[in-house]
Amino acid sequence: MALGAMAQEFWLGADISGTSALERFGVKLYNNAGEERDNITLMRELGLNAARFRVWVNPRGGECDMHDVLAMAQRAQAQGMAIMIDFHYSDWWADPGKQNIPARWRHYNYDQMKRALAMHTTETLQLLKDNGVDVKWIQIGNETTYGFLWPMAHTPENMKQYAGLTEAGYKAAKKVYPKAACIVHLDAACDIDRYHTIFNGLKKYKAHFDMIGVSVYPYWDMEAGLTKSEDETLERVIENINTLSKEYKCPVMIVETGYESRRPEEGKAFMTRLIDAAHNRTDGNCPGVFYWAPEAEGHYPLGAFQNHRPTAIMDAFNSSDK
Repeated sequence: MALGAMAQEFWLGADISGTSALERFGVKLYNNAGEERDNITLMRELGLNAARFRVWVNPRGGECDMHDVLAMAQRAQAQGMAIMIDFHYSDWWADPGKQNIPARWRHYNYDQMKRALAMHTTETLQLLKDNGVDVKWIQIGNETTYGFLWPMAHTPENMKQYAGLTEAGYKAAKKVYPKAACIVHLDAACDIDRYHTIFNGLKKYKAHFDMIGVSVYPYWDMEAGLTKSEDETLERVIENINTLSKEYKCPVMIVETGYESRRPEEGKAFMTRLIDAAHNRTDGNCPGVFYWAPEAEGHYPLGAFQNHRPTAIMDAFNSSDK
């Protein structure tokens, strides 16, 4: 995919996969005028034009299974939002610290795993397509910094199998949505070495991807000792986006970001700077920024709400120079 090919419109989105769970638990959300809103409508009113939804294979209670995702995606599309689908290839959370094989797939060999992954990808996307959802982006795994489906595709030992399983997902996705951009997503965009490891490995074993997805969290970067300040995180992220887009000849999207909700004014300032830099300092090769779970409160420190209302952090999505 040519550099800048998807940069005609700049996308401001959020992962709002928790929408249906909030509603099942009876959680009410409000705009800043105190008027009740459902999460998807509220995000659209706050200036977002895209929504991201995770898919789990066989989750407890059906949360974020393909049918739950269909219902949320239809609602978001009806609000005029573009849709990103994020395959975790797990029954629950998948991230750099855990990439657990779904229970039904636990005893599969490599060939069986490729078929199962491809079938799950195809069935999910076909359900969406058959019900009128136009999927624009498809993540083949979530934060696969060390691979997924561990230990089978744990990249320090099994890069070739990770590449093969990624390619199986890519081909399955393209059969259903040939024009969708398939994303490989890693964490810690401030650290380019982890990106070289994965994407050089994918290239070595001839696996395909259309876009690189990155996570940008100054909070976690500083906690991990990767950067010393949010300014350092931002500057290294922009530098790395520019480097990666040139090296791998594809766009680089910020598919996750977040800031401490207890510091809303600082969060607004950081998000405004991040959005402006992604749009204006990447030669059109960063097509958007997605906030992760802005509506989350309490147990998660990096949402963007307090008392079930958006904080000033969300103002960045309306005030940035796009």
